[in-house]
Amino acid sequence: MINKDGQNLQSRLRKLAPYIGFVIVLAIIAPFLPSYYLSMVTKIVIFAIFAISLDLILGYTGLVSLGHATFLGVAGYAVGIFMIRLGIDSFWVLIPSALAVSAIVAAFVGYIALRVSGVYFILITLAFGQLFYVVAVKWRSVTGGSDGLVGIDYPSLGIAGFSWNSLSYYYLILVAFIVCYLLISRIVNSSFGHALVGIRENETRMRSLGYNTWLYKYVAFIIGGIFGGVAGIAFAPFYGAMVPEHFNIITSSMILLMVVIGSPGTLYGPVIGAIFIVVIEQMASIYSPERWPLILGGVFILSVLFLRGGIGIYVEKLWKRNVC
Repeated sequence: MINKDGQNLQSRLRKLAPYIGFVIVLAIIAPFLPSYYLSMVTKIVIFAIFAISLDLILGYTGLVSLGHATFLGVAGYAVGIFMIRLGIDSFWVLIPSALAVSAIVAAFVGYIALRVSGVYFILITLAFGQLFYVVAVKWRSVTGGSDGLVGIDYPSLGIAGFSWNSLSYYYLILVAFIVCYLLISRIVNSSFGHALVGIRENETRMRSLGYNTWLYKYVAFIIGGIFGGVAGIAFAPFYGAMVPEHFNIITSSMILLMVVIGSPGTLYGPVIGAIFIVVIEQMASIYSPERWPLILGGVFILSVLFLRGGIGIYVEKLWKRNVC
């Protein structure tokens, strides 16, 4: 006869099983993948970090942003500028510096964008994304202009005899993903996260209960920007360059679609969305790269029409029906 503690443990293990299994699969398959597929899986993990950072803003706080690519761009450019312009390649300097840049930019953008709501918030975040795009193009002496910053290498850990390769860098990104997922999961399951959900559902009531809803949204926006910066830090050495297009609406729309198609407000959903969109993008880059914006728009329309709520909720229902 299983006691109550044993039943709770079994229930918890069933809930954690898909997460543990997913991480184990990602860790085991990497050494056996050809370089092209390892690169694709690495990109999936990077964009999964990026997608869950937007999910905190969109899925839990209810803020639709079309400028989230700003944070990937500024963090990636910060890494590139430190490496190429300043000659600083220390991992222990680059990471906190780029995260600080992301936090400052998120604080600045959020302070202005959150003065309005609804469609005006969407338009302001879009405008900031385009503003940073123009800065990246025009500030040629620092950003490299339309050619971008080329030659961004892996950061130095300062460990004698250690050298990066695509596999070791993949494992670093995987660890970063696990840490980011756990931290954001902790945030959304805290009293702060519950307050964000309350604001998403009924901001007027939350305000009447004494919550400073603007401050909650502002803090969530900054946190989302910082985690978006983590994706940018990972992306710059992986891609080897940063170009102004990383700020544009296509990148922001792609991340938004990952969250929407995966199930906003679930965390695991945007990860599923990242897998789905990156795979489609890789296929499009082979067969029809010039039509990628059209394909992206088509996928968005189909997901809204036929996958309301996203793929994630259907996966969860299937798991509960067959396992739990």
